[in-house]
Amino acid sequence: MIKKVTAFIDENRLLNNGDAVIVALSGGMDSVTLLHILYSVKELYNLNLHAAHLNHGIRGEEADRDEAFVRELCEGMGVPLHVRRADILAIAEKSGKSEELCGREARYAFFDELSAKYSAKIATAHNRDDNAETVLWNLVRGSGLSGLCGIPVMRGNIIRPLLCCSRKEIEAYQREHDLRYVTDSTNLTTDYTRNKIRLQIMPLLRQLNENADGNIVRMADIAQKADGYLSDISIVELKSCEVNGGYDCEKLSMLPEAVRDYALRKIADVAGASMDYAHTALVTQAMQSGGAVNLGGGYTAICAQGILRIVADDAEKNAVESMPLRDFPRAVRVQIKDGRIFRDGIEIPCQKINNLFLNNLIPCDIITDETIVRSRREGDTFSDSRRGVTKSIKKLFNELKIPREDRDSVLLAANGSRVIWIEGVGCCERVAPDRDGDAILIDNGSLREEQIPPLQIE
Repeated sequence: MIKKVTAFIDENRLLNNGDAVIVALSGGMDSVTLLHILYSVKELYNLNLHAAHLNHGIRGEEADRDEAFVRELCEGMGVPLHVRRADILAIAEKSGKSEELCGREARYAFFDELSAKYSAKIATAHNRDDNAETVLWNLVRGSGLSGLCGIPVMRGNIIRPLLCCSRKEIEAYQREHDLRYVTDSTNLTTDYTRNKIRLQIMPLLRQLNENADGNIVRMADIAQKADGYLSDISIVELKSCEVNGGYDCEKLSMLPEAVRDYALRKIADVAGASMDYAHTALVTQAMQSGGAVNLGGGYTAICAQGILRIVADDAEKNAVESMPLRDFPRAVRVQIKDGRIFRDGIEIPCQKINNLFLNNLIPCDIITDETIVRSRREGDTFSDSRRGVTKSIKKLFNELKIPREDRDSVLLAANGSRVIWIEGVGCCERVAPDRDGDAILIDNGSLREEQIPPLQIE
């Protein structure tokens, strides 16, 4: 079995020479076997071997017995052991999560801390039977193709060297080497979902086919290859769907269904959200008719103006507080003369007053003490001299396809409800290059800091 595990380790490149490895050691048969095997190949890979144990306190004296056992085991092997105690019952009650989930989160948080501290990989004792049980559970709870891939051999700093071994092989190894271990009594009850699969469902499946475990794992391997292919294709296709502010709904809708679903989930992943099967179907529908889909976890998918965006639910709480234009740090007092811009008699370097500068110049004679910089308000209007029309800010933002969640963060300069400048759009009153006089230049990032003088409005 050691040869089988080392071949699996080498095939999947789980270990490198000189690695630090921390074994997640519960004290049960699987984790004790993993520790024994890695200890046996310690010299082969020049490993810096540690172990970690979380006493979750759920089983009282039995949990303390487990801790005492792993302490004695590691001391006898000369393996450094790290132990943490946690009141999982109290954590579960406070958080409203299941004991299983809270225990898992606490364990992996502990392991991650140790991994960072020792620059180590974390080795867990998941085996082939665990993998089959996980695939079944994911199937029952409605997982997509990625859930049918089962337990990954490696994920980040987590490695699983025993995934190639069945529980029967581990039991045989334990008997061969006379390994002592402890039994978690909760593993013998059907109070937990995974135990029901292990103790009730898998035995029934083995009656139908004695190699049910192996067939499920083979299917998971096929699913993993298909999942990887679809994932790679979706990344390529997403590139062609990117537009300013999000993704083109029409192009996304034209993708093959399987690729489109993967693309949508990748869009959600990048935004920090998640999208399950039901959400994917709703977002697909929204791409056709417009609308929003609450993804949960504080995120919403918005389909508007033909663009799909994933936004945080608090994205609209970003209205800009108003400030006097005189206090706006990007406002620079300049003089225009003969089509050139000067500041305190010194010309600001630019070949000519190009449109970028021109659209951000506000004549001083229309600026008052009441001129403020702020975000949009109900009733705001904007006169676009280039089009010769006056329209509401709402209508203008719709035409410009500014995302709804970004509109409250767009800066405006206004006299009351009359908007005289919009960030990224420019001024409603343009100063012709041949018009001399004082003006305010709202810097667009073209000026160096030393070129910007203090603003003084008389």
